[in-house]
Amino acid sequence: MTANERKLLSSEMIYSGKIINLRVDTITLPDGRHATREVVEHKGAVAIVPVNGQGEVILVRQPRHATGETLLEIPAGKLEEGEVPTECARRELQEETGFVADSIEKLFSCYSTPGFTNEYLHIYLATGLTYTAENPDYDEDIEIISKPLSEAIELIWNGGIRDAKSICGILAAATRLK
Repeated sequence: MTANERKLLSSEMIYSGKIINLRVDTITLPDGRHATREVVEHKGAVAIVPVNGQGEVILVRQPRHATGETLLEIPAGKLEEGEVPTECARRELQEETGFVADSIEKLFSCYSTPGFTNEYLHIYLATGLTYTAENPDYDEDIEIISKPLSEAIELIWNGGIRDAKSICGILAAATRLK
């Protein structure tokens, strides 16, 4: 067994939910020791950095139960079964902000937190925005906020934007738009 190989000895599904599943795996490490890994399974998600013609980023402010806080973020959402990430990005943008985009450009994809989850995020830049009407999920409480891109970046540095997908997405969009 090489240093990067892990042998799966057992896997037990602990919880199966609408957004995530939780399983506990027992693996053999390269030196023969056994270890337990808790894995949060996730279907994947998209996040969108919508930038309007005035150079403003469209953000959403929403309560996040897990943090006990209301956060300022870029629009995002989970992939539906069989859904193509680009189409999910278009759908989530419209549902959460009411905007449709002429252009959806992929910036990058990444694992959100690979130490305990397989969630894979696809981050997009949306431009050529036209407002229609938002259509949030029944359990979403979203406020739409527009900020100049430079101000959104400043919010990152001063702690006003604190979630990883928004920080990475905004900084990548700023780089792409230069």
